[in-house]
Amino acid sequence: MDKLKQMETFASVATRGSLTAAARAEGVAPAIIGRRLDALESRLGVKLMVRTTRRITLTHEGSAFLEDCQRLLVDFANAEASVSAGGVKASGHLRLTAPAGFGRRHVAPLVPRFRELHAEVTISLNLSDRVVDVAGEAYDCAVRVGDLPDSSLVSVRLAENRRLCVATPRYLQQRGRPEVPADLAKFDCLTLSSDASQTRGWAFSVPAQGAGAEGETSIVHLRPGGPLDCSDGQVLHEWCLAGYGIAWRSTWEVEQDIAAGRLETVLDTYAAPPNGIYAVFPQRKHLALRVRLWIDFLKHHYAQTDFWQEGD
Repeated sequence: MDKLKQMETFASVATRGSLTAAARAEGVAPAIIGRRLDALESRLGVKLMVRTTRRITLTHEGSAFLEDCQRLLVDFANAEASVSAGGVKASGHLRLTAPAGFGRRHVAPLVPRFRELHAEVTISLNLSDRVVDVAGEAYDCAVRVGDLPDSSLVSVRLAENRRLCVATPRYLQQRGRPEVPADLAKFDCLTLSSDASQTRGWAFSVPAQGAGAEGETSIVHLRPGGPLDCSDGQVLHEWCLAGYGIAWRSTWEVEQDIAAGRLETVLDTYAAPPNGIYAVFPQRKHLALRVRLWIDFLKHHYAQTDFWQEGD
């Protein structure tokens, strides 16, 4: 139980940003929160947080441990709910949101299937490429693709995602091929507009700089420009197929086009490692049964290779 409480405290401090906020939420003194964190770090033998009077910063180990903690805490809550629910049916209204392109292919088809299993649940699905304020706009759960910004939301990894730079063979014949990421400045790049979800730009894996960095790589983010941008990723995909430039798209969106020869990849040696597809939701002491079942439903389907082939 002490271990669980330490993990809960660590996750609370990490997502709320301060010992004081975590202590206030639990109704205890900040000193108690601090002692739990000290005990956790001592037991693990690593530093999870750098604490100053003004801010708390997660270490590399702390960031990795936070994701594991959140997953374990959600699984623990789900296990308790499974027992305490005692056969109670899920009911109520479920408000969901997802990126437009991914949502059309891989979320929307699952919504009616989920309701067939849980007839007392009603569902609203919002599809948008802007970063929706899940808590502020009262959504129960969001599907997010790619790197997650720091927030107070709890995340559950559902599947892996990889992004590639692609263009039509004709465009590349006419304009040539970029050899390194910096070359993208010479090309027409099709980008999401500033109010959409790709807030950090295009990610690439490049050789690390500095002493002792030989053979190592680091992730850099570029914001290439071009004459066209759009807030809808599907439109960027269509513009790319029409030969208007280079786009940075997910494999789930372009792999059939690549296999058919409609698109070709560039800068493959600089492709960033896979990131994730996540379910995110506001941190709550008790997760509603309908939300828990929806997340489990997504995890089940996304774990099946046949589902992605069907979705395409």
